[in-house]
Amino acid sequence: MRFQVLDIVFNPPNPVTGAVVPPADRLGRVVEAAVLAEELGFDSFAVGERHAGDVLSSSPAVILGAIAAQTSRILLSTGVTVLSLHDPVRVAEDYATIDNLSRGRLEIVIGKGNEALQYPLVGKDIDKQYEYLAENYELLRRLLREEHVDWQGQHRAELRDATTLPRPYAGPFRIWHGSATSAFAVELAAKWGDPIVSANALQPRENYKVLIDRYRELYDAAGHDPAACYVGAGSGGLFLADTTEQAVEQYRPFYEGQVAQVLKRQGGRRVLGKTLDFETVEEAVRRGPALVGSPERVAEKILDYHESFGHVLQSVSVNHVLDVEQQHDVLRRFAEEVIPLVKREVKTTLWGPADQGRAKGLTVEG
Repeated sequence: MRFQVLDIVFNPPNPVTGAVVPPADRLGRVVEAAVLAEELGFDSFAVGERHAGDVLSSSPAVILGAIAAQTSRILLSTGVTVLSLHDPVRVAEDYATIDNLSRGRLEIVIGKGNEALQYPLVGKDIDKQYEYLAENYELLRRLLREEHVDWQGQHRAELRDATTLPRPYAGPFRIWHGSATSAFAVELAAKWGDPIVSANALQPRENYKVLIDRYRELYDAAGHDPAACYVGAGSGGLFLADTTEQAVEQYRPFYEGQVAQVLKRQGGRRVLGKTLDFETVEEAVRRGPALVGSPERVAEKILDYHESFGHVLQSVSVNHVLDVEQQHDVLRRFAEEVIPLVKREVKTTLWGPADQGRAKGLTVEG
């Protein structure tokens, strides 16, 4: 199995103290975490994208550029690039630039995003979010693969003899599709023969498994190469302690504060895919995707979810309100005490020599 650190760069007030991290410090910590992730042997570091709420990831390409300049091995990614909001020409230019700055260490994840307020903010109609996603992706694929592109669609001006620069570092970089609540994303991925990443963050695993199973069914029916049918999965937060009981008690105020913040943002309404289905940390640990516990228990949980999902990429996120040293300690313990236990049980060709679609500048071990 491969492992990724994802930071969506949430920056709400600390639910316990009320303190807010200054934006410059919070963004600097993202870069520091990426450098640490590379040192610890993580395979990938991903930056999210949102344009509303207490989030600082409105310019993920800029953040990834800073990370590219301070790393040399780790794969760079997004989680997700909100393609429904953007001109594909701009996306092709921005991410081909990152691809070159990193010398071929880029793969991105695309989706419609999980924030309704983004659409009016940029003048888009949220009722057309899936139309935007499908059309924009078709054009983005062509821009990354072809020069002198002629294009006519429904939601942007036509193109004549368009070539985006810079060109990708060594051919088009791989694009994954983010999947959370709708079958549309997995259907789009299966149509084109692309891999998917299941959000696996807020809901019971059964909800995500339905979409993953649907993806594999459609992927096979389309006749794509089964060797490239990769699935990734997120998690509902990561926190480690010597025992699971200690982890639960130490993480409780942060988790319950997060539940309250998210629910308040939704006006007290529970919304599928936007609010947590598990009100207490005990529920999240027992029935949900939260990776909270001893290293051994967290490894067991990842393997348990692997039995359901068959995923070969595990993405983890550390709560930003933890003390910075504590955040780093969690990542360090995960790399040293959890990853070896999981890798011993789950092998994959992803990003290895047999993976023909991998980022061309990527070299990984194990």
